[in-house]
Amino acid sequence: MGRFDGALLLSDFDNTLLYTEEGLRTGAALPPLPERNLAAIRRWMAEGGVFAVATGRAMAAYRRYAGMIPTNAPAIVDNGGGIYDYRREAYVYATALPETTRLRLAAVREAFPQVSLELYHPDGGIQVVNPSPWNARHAQLTGVTYQVAADLEEGTVGTALSKALFVAEHGELERVREFLARRGWAEDYELIFSSGHLLEMTARGADKGAMALRLKALCRCEKLYCVGDHMNDLPMLRLADAAFAPANAVEEVLSSGVRVVCHCREGAVGAVIEALEAGEHLQVGLNGHGGAALGAVRVQNALHLTNAVARGHHIAVGQ
Repeated sequence: MGRFDGALLLSDFDNTLLYTEEGLRTGAALPPLPERNLAAIRRWMAEGGVFAVATGRAMAAYRRYAGMIPTNAPAIVDNGGGIYDYRREAYVYATALPETTRLRLAAVREAFPQVSLELYHPDGGIQVVNPSPWNARHAQLTGVTYQVAADLEEGTVGTALSKALFVAEHGELERVREFLARRGWAEDYELIFSSGHLLEMTARGADKGAMALRLKALCRCEKLYCVGDHMNDLPMLRLADAAFAPANAVEEVLSSGVRVVCHCREGAVGAVIEALEAGEHLQVGLNGHGGAALGAVRVQNALHLTNAVARGHHIAVGQ
């Protein structure tokens, strides 16, 4: 029996596990993964803990790092749109945007022609409408190319989308969100900022918090610990038994009640594990009840994962 048996630690990737902000902003080469993180993750797993990444990146955009980071559970991808097993190259669980989304995005495009739009497909394909320099830097950062879509016609885009990403200045994205809300469309989606100029759109109920509970159920864990730096991490941070953030996190996260550790460049995930090893995780979750209160309603949905799927995964759940 290891000291972390039954505990799931979920970490955001960009600017939590690895500092990528400068690379995205300037095109500079990314730093290596901090050895402090890698060594600590190995210790965590050796003591029975389950470690996984919860990223806003699409399945294909995270692939280059999936083999570099020691994990023993699938990854949460698409900002909570799905759970993907890179060892089996298969989705464990996936959501899709409503079929009406293409027409709604076309209306957004007509009202906000200057906004760039990234469209993510379940097979890993990415299309971009009105590409900007940011899209090119993002493709360079992730190593995933995209196809330029001239329009949002069904013959160009199709209907199967796992998520959409609006790219513009923050004020413009606020107006996009208001546009969707005024038409009653926002209630069908999770609309959350993952940076000052990125607005994520996933299916309603598909966020990092909901997927954290699904993954916790899949792994048959009793405890959930989370670390993240941005607003799209708040859904899982609020559900955690203990929540952490790197010092470089946005103010909304830093002021949410998380325990703040070092800057991600200094090995923030390693610092989190060191705190857990020292027993410094006795604070309750952000909701005041160790994650139980906010999680209770969602846990029922998390249990839809079948035993057959669980047994098929490399964490050897229940064996």
